[in-house]
Amino acid sequence: MHWTIEFAPLLPVWLLAITALLLLAVAAVVLWRRMRGGPLRLAAGALLLAALANPSFVSEDRRPLDGVVAVVVDESPSQKLADRAGQTATALAALRERLARFRGLEVRVVEAGRADGVTDGTHLFGALATALGDVPPDRVAGAVLITDGEVHDVPEKAGALGFAAPLHVLLTGRPGERDRRLELVAAPRFGLVGKEQTVTVRLEDRGSAPTDEPATIVLRRDGEVVDSRPARPGETLTLPVTVEHAGETIVEVEASGLDGELTPLNNRVVARIEGIREALRVLLVSGEPHPGERTWRNLLKSDASVDLVHFTILRPPSKQDGTPINELSLIAFPTRELFQEKIDEFDLIIFDRYRRRGVLPTLYFDNMARYVRDGGAILIAAGPEYASPDSLYDSPLSPVLPGAPTGEIIEAPYLPMVSAAGARHPVTRDLPGGEKSPPGWSRWFRLVDMAALGGDTVMEGPDGRPLLVLEHEGKGRVALLASDQVWLWARGYDGGGPHVDLLRRLAHWLMQEPDLEEEALRASVAAGTLRVERQTMGDSAAPVTVTTPAGETIELALAPAGPGLWRAEIPAGELGLYRAGDGERTALAHSGTPNPREFSEVISTPDRLAPLVAAAGGGIFRLAEADGSARALPRIVPIRKAAKLAGTDWMGIRQTEASVLEGIDRTPLLLGLFGVALLLGAFAATWYREGR
Repeated sequence: MHWTIEFAPLLPVWLLAITALLLLAVAAVVLWRRMRGGPLRLAAGALLLAALANPSFVSEDRRPLDGVVAVVVDESPSQKLADRAGQTATALAALRERLARFRGLEVRVVEAGRADGVTDGTHLFGALATALGDVPPDRVAGAVLITDGEVHDVPEKAGALGFAAPLHVLLTGRPGERDRRLELVAAPRFGLVGKEQTVTVRLEDRGSAPTDEPATIVLRRDGEVVDSRPARPGETLTLPVTVEHAGETIVEVEASGLDGELTPLNNRVVARIEGIREALRVLLVSGEPHPGERTWRNLLKSDASVDLVHFTILRPPSKQDGTPINELSLIAFPTRELFQEKIDEFDLIIFDRYRRRGVLPTLYFDNMARYVRDGGAILIAAGPEYASPDSLYDSPLSPVLPGAPTGEIIEAPYLPMVSAAGARHPVTRDLPGGEKSPPGWSRWFRLVDMAALGGDTVMEGPDGRPLLVLEHEGKGRVALLASDQVWLWARGYDGGGPHVDLLRRLAHWLMQEPDLEEEALRASVAAGTLRVERQTMGDSAAPVTVTTPAGETIELALAPAGPGLWRAEIPAGELGLYRAGDGERTALAHSGTPNPREFSEVISTPDRLAPLVAAAGGGIFRLAEADGSARALPRIVPIRKAAKLAGTDWMGIRQTEASVLEGIDRTPLLLGLFGVALLLGAFAATWYREGR
């Protein structure tokens, strides 16, 4: 119960002030002249003035409010190292038990810093502000952080906390910790395919007992070891790495472990380099002019990344009409330069309706077969000549060709169809118009009949005859299209068809673009989710084992996601490298920044929090000794007003005086019968004095 006196004047304040001044003037005159009955008259006037001021006794009925203590528990990945999780659980249980002994104290426990795959570093003070967001500052009795000290959102000033109460830290970990760290100093974001890039890293040993023993640095490209060398702590290394393919290349650099270190997780850094082809060199050889020749040329020339060399054989050696050589305007076909000296500079060779007519010596076909086995690519767009005696199949190139002509040419309208294998193959899967039955594209009118010798028949003609066959040969690839009428789609005949999609995918598959591999395991991280995808020509996909950045393993069963596609997704709650493997293939995906702050510094330390804790009047208390044995939890002392809020073995909790008003009782002093009687008595006393 709180008592106060309040005034509710019956007249305006200015009028009361004038009345008081007049009363003072009268009192001065009366006292100066020593007039009879003066004091009584003055007392009666003062009493009248007080009645006009209307004083009242006010009593407030208040209910005290509980003080609030916020306990923020650090759940970041670094808290899982060594025995920190056990220390945290023990300290939290003991803290709950001790705070529960105090009456009028509300304890709010909030977990913060848990990895979400997006936030870089440990953020605890945002969670503290949220926990106390609905609490007035005068109700906050204190805050306690249970953490290893590696906090990355520490306010610069204590005023940013939003309350005037002590902040204490219970520090996990132990003195004398040590750790090895590899830091990514510089790495390119993009690189040209076939060119060398450099990745710069720095090796550091932190903590007690520094050592100068060299570590072994291993460089991996897409999971394959490409370099290994020694390095000493404090040394910066520049490592060369060649970008082998277009698309994303994952570069890992790993240092050997340090005896007694906290974790090997920060001994590895990852860089992602996006491979860009400087130019795709394509050689297009047309055996003769025909309606479809322009289709190939237009398609390849429309791609800015393609450097096209195109020859059309207009005058074979067998055609002799007596015209002098110096009068011919034809360009001589540089066969030796293209097919012997510079053949390995081409990414793809296309034979468009080519027939053997003595332009290319037999020796060059041997060279082309070797070119394919060494990693080159050949596409044959066959016309009637493939079934003739001058067929490319009757050359030293035949061992790498996936189809043998039967000699029959079918000239009748038919719809090209995607085969069962083609529905799973990235080249022909989801071709625009193929989702309909029959397909929403125009007919062709010619097919060179052939027997598929291997590979995958991804498109079929009439009666299921092979139309497009794709095959791996050594390190290279070969495609055989048994028709020369894809140009009908390009010209829009009868509605046309997806010639751009088909031919562009076909060319890029031949040039071994990773996105068009028919057997592949891929992993990617987006919006906090890890997606693992298996592309296969088989009927099933084996389970995949995912290794998280923290070293945990998760077994994933892949579910069908479409023809030839199997997929699974899990939350990617940690920053760092995820590794997925099915026993034969490995896929890598990196989440977040190259150097996650959470593992850049893992040794427990009070240094980050010490200035703020000192400014807030709190203390920092370690939970373990250097040998790992537990320290006693500091005593909790309630404090109302004190200059010191923490000691070596105790921490203070502020006793709050916050309350809520539940009712008010107001008692007027000079109104009512009592006030009237008092005034009448005062004036009667003056008359009585005058009557004597």
